[in-house]
Amino acid sequence: MYHADVIINLKKGVANPEGVNTKKALEMLGFKVKDVSVAKIFRIKLGAKNKKDAEKKADEMCRKLLANPVIHDYKIMVK
Repeated sequence: MYHADVIINLKKGVANPEGVNTKKALEMLGFKVKDVSVAKIFRIKLGAKNKKDAEKKADEMCRKLLANPVIHDYKIMVK
């Protein structure tokens, strides 16, 4: 059994209104922050033959469902 952590981020230049609003709220609470961005993390348990196969399956999941290639970048870490 393998575990894949998939981190989905917005590509540079894509508007991130949730991050902007969170930054404003933190500043209103007195915190000094330069930037806030929001990302999604999917933790997936995979049945796979080996680590390379698990990475391949996780990548396919990203391409087919988890990430929109127009606006998202993603990173996969398999353990």
